[in-house]
Amino acid sequence: MPDYRRAWHPGGTYFFTVNLLQRHGNDLLTRHVDMLREVVHSVRTRYPFLIHGWVVLPDHLHCVIELPPQDADFATRWHLIKMGFSKALPRTERLSKVRAARGERGIWQRRYWEHLIRDEADFRAHMDYVHINPLKHGLVKRVADCWPYSTFHRLVEKGVYPQDWAGGDEAGVNYTD
Repeated sequence: MPDYRRAWHPGGTYFFTVNLLQRHGNDLLTRHVDMLREVVHSVRTRYPFLIHGWVVLPDHLHCVIELPPQDADFATRWHLIKMGFSKALPRTERLSKVRAARGERGIWQRRYWEHLIRDEADFRAHMDYVHINPLKHGLVKRVADCWPYSTFHRLVEKGVYPQDWAGGDEAGVNYTD
């Protein structure tokens, strides 16, 4: 079994990618985005974290979040988010014998990708990656097009991103506001 090494840093800011088990042609996350939002809200109530950027795509999500000082437990937060979302769905997915024997659902990939943000340039790069994703996956023609499952437009309203970002003005992003 691989030895996964996680970067546990109290108060750290992290980038995450979390995937559905069945990726291709699956729109489960956007179809049930309100349920996902409710679960995230519930988990944030019990285990606070700050959302800097978030995008939900049909079959995966990306986010940049910051944990409270003295707290490095992102694993519990993701466990609760994935479990809460899975429990709220009817049991219609096919299960492998291994997942059935473990009492697991066939909704999420077991693991997720996490990256501890190292500095301001790393933060900017990952925030940009989060917000360029609907364009990257062909879900919009421009980032400014209204992909409703992203923090991009909220950050435009706050002056962090220009409305025409990724339309040629990527250098003009001001993350300090």
